[in-house]
Amino acid sequence: MSPSAAWSSGPRRRPFVCVVLLAVLAALGVGVSDAGAASAASAGPTAAATPDRARYDVALRADADGGHWTGRQRISFRNASAEPLREVYLRLWGNGEDACGTPGALSPVVVSHVSGGTPGPLTVDCTALRIALPEPLAHGERASVAFDVSVTVPDRNARFGREGAFRFLGNALPVLAVHDAKGWHLDPYVALGESFYALASDFRVRLDHPSALKVPATGRTRTLPGDPGRTVTLSAADRVRDFAWAAGPFHSATETTPGGVLVRSYWAAGTPDAGVRLTRADAVASIDRFGGEFGRYPYGELDVVMTPGFGGGMEYPGLVLLGTTEEGGAVVHEVAHQWWYGIVGNDEYAAPWLDESFAQYANARFQGWDTRECWADVSWPDDSAALTASMTYWSQERGQYHLVYTAGSCALADLERTLGAATMGRLLKEYARDHWYGVSTTEDFVRAAQSLTDVDLGPFWAAHRIR
Repeated sequence: MSPSAAWSSGPRRRPFVCVVLLAVLAALGVGVSDAGAASAASAGPTAAATPDRARYDVALRADADGGHWTGRQRISFRNASAEPLREVYLRLWGNGEDACGTPGALSPVVVSHVSGGTPGPLTVDCTALRIALPEPLAHGERASVAFDVSVTVPDRNARFGREGAFRFLGNALPVLAVHDAKGWHLDPYVALGESFYALASDFRVRLDHPSALKVPATGRTRTLPGDPGRTVTLSAADRVRDFAWAAGPFHSATETTPGGVLVRSYWAAGTPDAGVRLTRADAVASIDRFGGEFGRYPYGELDVVMTPGFGGGMEYPGLVLLGTTEEGGAVVHEVAHQWWYGIVGNDEYAAPWLDESFAQYANARFQGWDTRECWADVSWPDDSAALTASMTYWSQERGQYHLVYTAGSCALADLERTLGAATMGRLLKEYARDHWYGVSTTEDFVRAAQSLTDVDLGPFWAAHRIR
């Protein structure tokens, strides 16, 4: 999700409009891809995050305006843990803002006709569904569950919502929860930021929709003719943490970056032309630049979806949603999230700084902000506040959540000055490589930084509230 501008002074490529704080407040392969898996396995299979190596096969059909989708979803998965796996949980994040809805009314995301296990009642405000497996799944073995799914886009302008004739389907598909050394991660939904924690998985998705609607989506996409008046959009996405799409009568354009990434731009009528041009240019430039700084973008395609009224920005693997003014949008921050959350994963509920601070620091470097002035915008609420706090804390201190962006990017800029620019660049590239398609933690990053310097960084972490 996008921040406000982190700093208000210093050289910039162009003025940055501080519109995005409203939104804050209101991944198979070999070589580098194996490093993250090896890192996770180093703790031993008992602590390994599971179920892993999941594949999602999804077929959905839309109604006339893309506001309602129905179909079938199958998820196959492996047990990475040494302990037998007796159950899995689905996260129905699309129910988060409505919880269980009003009595007698259906939630936005409904799962039914489950096979491959026995479903229990919905819990965690209708965002978690336990499915008991028919028999314990041993370490290294695979199983699958399947179910019918109905998705109704809520009547709100949000990452799972709508704006005029346009539909946004972020966090709409049920996905597997994660079990690790801490147990099942069944945290509550938060609209302020993100609650999401998922392992890299493969998706094969078939979206059948009216031909009048264009459907940008996660993954490499292609279209085929469907029934009369309808089109089928097919998507293949490997090693991604989620799948999102949009639908509507978008204008569109396609270009390929010098680095070989296909950038598809989609924008709604009424989106300022100047903002569309600036956003497209920044998307092309930033995805190549970050590929050089953190490791080549592995997904081949990026879809950029722009509307005039969407609040700020929201990131998904291979797709970003952006509110776009004449000054552009928050696309650079969202492109940085392709690495920090997407490729290098983290538990976004437990440690939001690991993706938001890193994405905003990358944004600041790209924009050329003067990071020596950044602390002027930071004021801690009390001595106990920590940059590394979880969403439990930030949900209670909603007015302070901007610190994850401002103080977090400032802290990383200070670390660059402490280590030197060359060492900081090496740190980020090696850290991304070592956690490619894996899961990172604060402890991992602290250890990686310390390994590159003889200076004791303990006082640095304490001073910057990295605990």
